[in-house]
Amino acid sequence: MTSNGRPIYLDYQATTPTDPCVVEAMLPFFNQKFGNPHSRDHFYGWEAEDAVERARRQVAVLLGANPKEIIFTSGATESNVLALKGAAYSHREKKNRIVTTAIEHKCVLETCKRLEREGFEIVYVDVGKDGLVDPDKLGSALDERTVMVSVIGVHNEIGVIQPLVEIGALCREAGVYFHTDCAQGVGKIPLDVEAMKIDLLSLSGHKVYGPMGIGALYVRRRPRVRLEPLFDGGGQERGIRSGTLPVPLCVGLGLACEIAADKMVDEVSRLGRFRDRLLAGLRDRIADLQVNGDIEHRIPGNLNISFPGLQIADLMSSLEGLALSSGSACTSASVEPSYVLRALGLSDDLANASVRIGIGRFTTEDQVEQAIEMIAGEVERQRTGQSASQRVPAE
Repeated sequence: MTSNGRPIYLDYQATTPTDPCVVEAMLPFFNQKFGNPHSRDHFYGWEAEDAVERARRQVAVLLGANPKEIIFTSGATESNVLALKGAAYSHREKKNRIVTTAIEHKCVLETCKRLEREGFEIVYVDVGKDGLVDPDKLGSALDERTVMVSVIGVHNEIGVIQPLVEIGALCREAGVYFHTDCAQGVGKIPLDVEAMKIDLLSLSGHKVYGPMGIGALYVRRRPRVRLEPLFDGGGQERGIRSGTLPVPLCVGLGLACEIAADKMVDEVSRLGRFRDRLLAGLRDRIADLQVNGDIEHRIPGNLNISFPGLQIADLMSSLEGLALSSGSACTSASVEPSYVLRALGLSDDLANASVRIGIGRFTTEDQVEQAIEMIAGEVERQRTGQSASQRVPAE
């Protein structure tokens, strides 16, 4: 438990606490600088518009993009759906094929299923046991009918970082759009949409210490990416995403991206030390634990671990002092084994014995040590209990 009696938060892939500096920057735009950014006739509108455009620049800098290429959305889910459906509908007369992987975020997989029902062809490329996609396999799936490749940049459940540079290069050579859901990567890994030849990139505010309810979609201008809007309206955001922009949330996302850029190097180093200590401490006490996903090509704040022979629901119900996850937040209501872990080749039993641990900006060294003690102690206790229950009583 923390000093205020709340559980230690170790679920940073589900959401991040909004940075206090971000909250402070947002507050005036709720009741003082409350103008509509699309009101062009007076000071209040100009003030709000200036704030939005500054936020757009802050997001663009983090991605190595042009501010005009940043489209504000309600979050990464909307950005992903807009990228997939927008490109598919815009090019359906000549191209009707999308290539993706079996471990994408649920919103991508469900959108692909919808497009499949509408007559589009969806190709799912397998990943290896390490969770990484082979660019050669991906490249062999491309043809002249392919409109887009969509690959999650950093995985929300297993934390692996896909080979974005290689994927971008093969997509550009093939004349295919490259979209990546990078909600978990923005602010955690260096991103350069030009060097990586990324055409569309989705991000979310609440994954980068910004507010919930805001995100963005990077849409390349040269060579131009054409998207069909998902709904009609006033034509805001270059006509791609209509609706009045939420100025406080835009301000929050922009500053969160600026802070992430400033802190990235230090945070990667610190979280890497914490993650390595957490894993070493657990391995000292639990010899047969299994790390799911490549440990090298991985963001430092993520561990996905299986404890063979245990039911993770029993383990987590006994760890009330820790806020952990038994899977991704988008599928946490499901009692089925993780489709991501099964795609890596894990059995249902092993997938059901897995936990995701996410550490982040406000995690402390003491909390890491407490987590080691609590998790290892509870695993030992449950295994001792299992062994005792399996003993044959003496006659």
